[in-house]
Amino acid sequence: MEQEMNLPDSDSWHYEFITPDLIQGERVNKVIYSGQTEYQSVVIQDTSRFGRSLVLDNKTQSTEADEFVYHESLVQPVMMSQSAPKNVFVAGGGEGATAREILRHRSVEQVVMVDIDSKVVDLCNKYLPSFHKGSFSDARLKIFYEDAWDFLYKTDEIFDVVVIDIPDPLEFGPAYRLYTVEFYDLVMKCLGENGIMVVQAGPTGPSFYDQCFSAVFNTVSKVFSSVTAYQAFVSSFGSTWGFVVGSLGPNPAELDENRVDHEIYSRKLNGLSHYDGETHSGMFKLPKYLRTAINLEDRIITTENPLFVK
Repeated sequence: MEQEMNLPDSDSWHYEFITPDLIQGERVNKVIYSGQTEYQSVVIQDTSRFGRSLVLDNKTQSTEADEFVYHESLVQPVMMSQSAPKNVFVAGGGEGATAREILRHRSVEQVVMVDIDSKVVDLCNKYLPSFHKGSFSDARLKIFYEDAWDFLYKTDEIFDVVVIDIPDPLEFGPAYRLYTVEFYDLVMKCLGENGIMVVQAGPTGPSFYDQCFSAVFNTVSKVFSSVTAYQAFVSSFGSTWGFVVGSLGPNPAELDENRVDHEIYSRKLNGLSHYDGETHSGMFKLPKYLRTAINLEDRIITTENPLFVK
């Protein structure tokens, strides 16, 4: 006998479409903030499974339970590939956790963080202290509230590392232009001789990778001659998550476990909960279906032909 299943009351649950055909839900204990900025909707909430979480345009950006997996994975491989990174650019990163990971490195003299939405940054500074852990107060961090494209277009600064930590390319969101070949070309021109860039590139699960990941990889490869990718499982995202690297010099995939562990020790990177040599090695071992997808992908994301996820 068939029984109709009713979803729990939406007032006490957060529902999020992983794809148009797949939904993920979690119980909300308390809504800390809910509102609309000039650019996007913002919710900060306490949930029963993932703790405090940041949700932009109904897409989870990070959660207290596993933000360390995402942010250490995003930042540390490219930072480790540089012998002594000094000047780092961050596009997005409103939680302050990306800056936190960069600022672990004592060689860093300046982090330039450009986020279009000052309201989000202010809310994260106030309500997500366990995410940023004081990074907003570090004198090495300089924050600018404008479009990252506009900032890089007019700057004459040269960066050792560029980290693109922006929301998914939603049709009515603020970030989709920063997934294009034109933007990656702009990034490349702002990198130093052996500079390196990383971008979060969306889900990589067997049912999800074609949303964004393989197209981002192919687009980056039209600008950078050295391109590699890796992934990490982020449970609150409902999938493994992909990252794409474009480099003018070192390839982080070529760092072996012992070298990574040695660098962590010598750089005194205390407090890492996810990233070490063994984890680094495993992240770059992509499964066969992803390697095949990358080889077959022919989409190139441009300003005239942007990519949108639903």
